[in-house]
Amino acid sequence: MVDSLLAICQSAFLNEFKALECIQHVITTFPLGYEQQHRYPNVRYLSNDVFAECICPWSFDSHHSETVREDRKMYNAELLSGRIAAASLERRRNREMQRQDRIFNAKVRTIGIDKEALDSQVNERKKKEQAEAESHKAYAADALRNDKAACLLDQRQLKDERLLQGAIEDFRLNFQPRWSRREYDLSNPDKIRNQEGIQMLPGLVGEDPDSQGRLKNQQEQLREWSVQQRHELATARHQQRQEEQQYDQDRVDLDNKALQLQKIEEERRRAIALATKNFNLTKAAENAEKRWKEWQQQEEDNRTDILNQLQGDLLSESQEQGISVLGLSRLRPDSYKGLTDEQLQHIIDCQQQQIEENRRIQAEQQQQELQQDLFRVASARTALLLERRQARINKQLRRTLDNTNAQLAEAHQEQKKYLEKVYTNIPDDSYFSQFNTSSR
Repeated sequence: MVDSLLAICQSAFLNEFKALECIQHVITTFPLGYEQQHRYPNVRYLSNDVFAECICPWSFDSHHSETVREDRKMYNAELLSGRIAAASLERRRNREMQRQDRIFNAKVRTIGIDKEALDSQVNERKKKEQAEAESHKAYAADALRNDKAACLLDQRQLKDERLLQGAIEDFRLNFQPRWSRREYDLSNPDKIRNQEGIQMLPGLVGEDPDSQGRLKNQQEQLREWSVQQRHELATARHQQRQEEQQYDQDRVDLDNKALQLQKIEEERRRAIALATKNFNLTKAAENAEKRWKEWQQQEEDNRTDILNQLQGDLLSESQEQGISVLGLSRLRPDSYKGLTDEQLQHIIDCQQQQIEENRRIQAEQQQQELQQDLFRVASARTALLLERRQARINKQLRRTLDNTNAQLAEAHQEQKKYLEKVYTNIPDDSYFSQFNTSSR
């Protein structure tokens, strides 16, 4: 504001000292600004010297100007460092406030999600939906504009077609009349009327004396044509009936012939099936008889073989056949089918020893099982006694624990009563509200 007043005064007066005199009475009571308060902390209002030093440094001598410039440099350095410190403090304060907002916001803390990211996603989706809606609106506007243009083009085309049709009708009416056609003389209703009187039939003008005769001739001709048409129609119907009858007869003949051929084919198939059946039966009977004969022959051979084996020397148990010609102490390996008395007795002795050994083993097993049963019974009895003893010990421990808990409860109640008597100043909500006010 001081700079503005000085500029106004300097623009109004050429002399700077006159400008100072003009605004002196305004600035005398003007409060100090930010810079002046830092430079002159003990001065509240601007005086003449301070004012002149602040806004008119050129009015002092060189030494004073140098001093002022040095002071100003120092002040600028101090002001820059103060601004940096203030900005740093403001940033820390903002970070602390943001941290408190994040920590003390129950919704963000309990949800456990990035709400800012979700909000940005919601905003992006809204922007996307808005862009899609705008694109749909633009597309609808384009479609409406195209529909209007199509309607205008259709109307213009219909109008052009109507104009073209009208022009064609006018051209035909003006340049293509009926009487200008080549075949107009054949359908001219005024042909006889326009003829000359000499070429007309005798009689009055416009009359036809032979009209009655010509009418009768026409009627007779029509009658003959009708009779001829009826005759031709009757002939055609008769011929059609004959053709239909012939067609039906041909169909009946073909059906009969097909039935005869079918019967012949069925009889042939039946004869073939009967012959095949008879051949198969005959062949089966021959095969059965052949198998019966083969079975009888095999049974006879088996019986003969069995008799030969039973009656032969190979299966005989006679010891005489096994005696060698070299002596009684030797046997024939090819004819030996029996055992000597010594061998039989040795086998019997071995079997008796095995029986006794099995009995001894069974007795030992029974003795072991009996000992195991006794050991299991003793173990079960010992375990039962131990369980009962442990139950008694647990019961005693439980009773001791209950007594200890009861004593502790009584002591706790007495301590609680003592604390209630001693501590009478109970903290209220104002005491707890001083905690959890910072994010650190």
